[in-house]
Amino acid sequence: MKVLVTGVAGQLGYDVMNELAKKGHEGIGSDIASFYNGIQDDSAAATQPYYSLDITDKKRVDELLNEIKPDAVIHCAAWTAVDMAEDDDKIEKVRAVNADGTKYIAEACKELDCKMVYLSTDYVFDGTKDGKYTENDETNPINIYGESKLAGEKYVQEILDKYYIVRTSWVFNINGKNFIETMLRLSKANNQLSIVNDQIGSPTYTKDLSRLLVDMLETSKYGLYHATNEGYCSWYEFANTIFKLANINIDIKAINSNEYASRAKRPMNSKLSKDKLIEYGFKPLPHWEDALKDYLIRRGDLLI
Repeated sequence: MKVLVTGVAGQLGYDVMNELAKKGHEGIGSDIASFYNGIQDDSAAATQPYYSLDITDKKRVDELLNEIKPDAVIHCAAWTAVDMAEDDDKIEKVRAVNADGTKYIAEACKELDCKMVYLSTDYVFDGTKDGKYTENDETNPINIYGESKLAGEKYVQEILDKYYIVRTSWVFNINGKNFIETMLRLSKANNQLSIVNDQIGSPTYTKDLSRLLVDMLETSKYGLYHATNEGYCSWYEFANTIFKLANINIDIKAINSNEYASRAKRPMNSKLSKDKLIEYGFKPLPHWEDALKDYLIRRGDLLI
C-alpha cells in the first residue's frame, strides 16, 4: 500500500513513517518544512521520499496527491500550539490549517477514491462529563484549537466514506516537544515545580499510536475512534511518575487549573473511552506508564 503522510516533521508523523516501513508499506512523507527539522538518522522517516506541502494551498494539495496517487493518506499535519491559537492574529491561520487544510486533503482523497486517516483531539469536548467520553457524546470545544479540529472532523465526515477519525490526547515521543521533555528540562533549573492536578486524561505514546493507525488502514473498519494509551492520570500524577522513573528528586506542588496562567481553556475531564477499539477488533495500546518507561529508556533517562 502506498501511503502519503502529512506532518512527518512532527512526533506522530515521524513514527507513522517508521511503522509503515516496518509493515512493508510504501510511506511518502510531506510537511510544510523543506527538511525534517534537523533530524539526522537512518530511520524510514528520514530516508523515505519527502515532499514540501503547505496543506492550506489547495492547488498544491491537489497537484501532489494526483502526482503520488496514494492508496491512503494519514493526515498528521496540524496547528497544535493551543495557547498561541487564541491570539487574535493567529485564529484565521489556525482554522486555515486545521479545518480548511483538512478539507482540501479530504477532497483530494475523494477524487482519488483513497482512504484517509484524520488525527483529532480530546479538546473537541468541554470536559464537564462525569466518566469517559464515547465517540457518540456531544462535542463542545472550549478553545480555538478544539473548534478548528472539530471543523476538520466534520469536513472529513461530509466529504468521505472511507475515513478513520482518531481522537487522541497528551501525545509524546522522542521527536518533538512534549510534557516529558518540559518536565525534565525544568527539573534541571528549579527546586520546586507547580503542576496542575485537576485535569485528567491519558498520555499517548506516538510509537504505540502509529502502530494502531497502520493496523486500521489495513482494514475497512471505517469510522470515528478514540485511541490513547490505557489508564488515566492528572498532569501532576504524570509528572510525579516521570521524576520517579528518571530518579530525579524534586519537590512538586499540586495546583488547580485556575492557579496556572494559560490563554486557552482546557477540558478538566479528557477521559476517552476506547471500548469501540476493542469492539472492532483492534489491539489496545499499552498502559501509559509502560509507554513512559519505554520512552525514558530510549531517551537514556531510565536504565533497564
